[in-house]
Amino acid sequence: MNQSTFEQSFPDFFTDVPAVMMRDPLARFLGTARDGIMVYRYVDAVRLAGHSCPTVAGTWLMTIHGLRALYGDELPVRGEIEVFMADVRDAGTTGVVATVVQLVTGAAPETGFHGIGGRFGRNDLLHFDQPMQGEFGLRRKDTGAAVQMALDAAVVPWPNEMRLLFPKAVSGQADSIELQRFGKLWQERVRQMLIDHADDTNLVKVSSWIIN
Repeated sequence: MNQSTFEQSFPDFFTDVPAVMMRDPLARFLGTARDGIMVYRYVDAVRLAGHSCPTVAGTWLMTIHGLRALYGDELPVRGEIEVFMADVRDAGTTGVVATVVQLVTGAAPETGFHGIGGRFGRNDLLHFDQPMQGEFGLRRKDTGAAVQMALDAAVVPWPNEMRLLFPKAVSGQADSIELQRFGKLWQERVRQMLIDHADDTNLVKVSSWIIN
């Protein structure tokens, strides 16, 4: 399979999902990207997570909206943003959420990059088990401004057909045609979240946050 064919293997709507442009001082310092500017797309998160699902999609949207709230028309600065997760690191889908947020923001736990000459460190910028009402929060290191995000995935519910297909698919009892239909329904919900509801404030709620 050549690269062109491989890219076409993803659902078509992936290319229409809102992207996010970041300025990364480390990338500029090392000559990785001109002016350190890099664009992250939903397919990058899919590659990293290994799948596309409502959790990955919701996290993508929460991250984008959180950055917009913090930076407005400015380019967000990768590596200069702290991330605060509400749950402990091994709870539910916390690891998936943290992975997607880390991709965009560069914020890493204690295992992250320690920097060069006291600059560009990414370690200890990702925190777990933090008191908040949202699912995770973002804080600018330069201004201290912070926001927290919450997702109400029920705004985009599964179709009734999924109620019959889901238990058959996960139990291994679905045939090839049913599995194909299951995948289409799964990604259709993701598409609705990322395209039809990309700016729906009922789906993604962003609020100012004061960190004690």
